[in-house]
This record gives sequence, structure tokens and C-alpha cells, in this order.
Amino acid sequence: MGRNAPHHLVGALRDPGVRPDVELRRRVRRQLNKGESLHALRRDLFVAHKGNVRRRHLDDQIDQALCLTLVTNACVLWTTTYLGDAIIALRADGIEVTDEIAAHLTPAQHDHLFYAAYSFDIDAELHRDGHRPLRIPA
Repeated sequence: MGRNAPHHLVGALRDPGVRPDVELRRRVRRQLNKGESLHALRRDLFVAHKGNVRRRHLDDQIDQALCLTLVTNACVLWTTTYLGDAIIALRADGIEVTDEIAAHLTPAQHDHLFYAAYSFDIDAELHRDGHRPLRIPA
């Protein structure tokens, strides 16, 4: 295929005889939105470090990128865990949260994250039974 030749998928989408499945389109759009949310989380975490790759050597730059991945995964795990707790609490209060509604949630949301220096009492956290209690907004 030449550089200026249109991709065969572009031709298929332009063909009036080919109509993409509406449900498939919705699923793809939902996945794209979740992917965009994950990229936004990574971008915000990176920008909180002033958006700079501060290392000179390639190995150090790779280490910095891997640290970003580690922090991103920690944020996603934290959010996933507490989304599950929030759904359980809402259902216990008699609020209907269907699995279909829950499927639209993304653990990559990050409005609740605050970018600051944190300190933790590791011994207390390691000896905690269960999760931290949910904060119920006033």
C-alpha cells in the first residue's frame, strides 16, 4: 500500500453498504474513553513532577518512566478497591447500583487524588484490618 493510498478500513467506513454495529461502536467508544482517562491520569501524575524527565542517562530515564507506571498502577488499584467498597456501601443503603452502571466506571478517574507530599505510618497501615472507612460527603 502506497503512502498516499487510503487504508482499507477507511474505504469500508465510507462504503454506504457497510454500517458498523451500533452496540460495537458504543463498546469501542467506552473503551476509548477509559483509555483516555488512563492517559490523563498518567499525564497528571507526570505534570505533578513538573512534566520533566530529569535524568540524563537512558537507564535513569527508563527508571523514571517505570516509576510513573508503578505510581499509576497504585492509583488505579486504590481507586478500584474503593470503588468496590463504595458500590457495596450504596447497595447496603438500598441504592440500586446495577452491574451495567458499574461497568461504566473507570478506575483511572483521578479527580479525588491530591498531588502533594504524603507521609504514612507504615506500621499502623500494615496492622490495619480491612480498608480505610469511606468518606461520606456532607
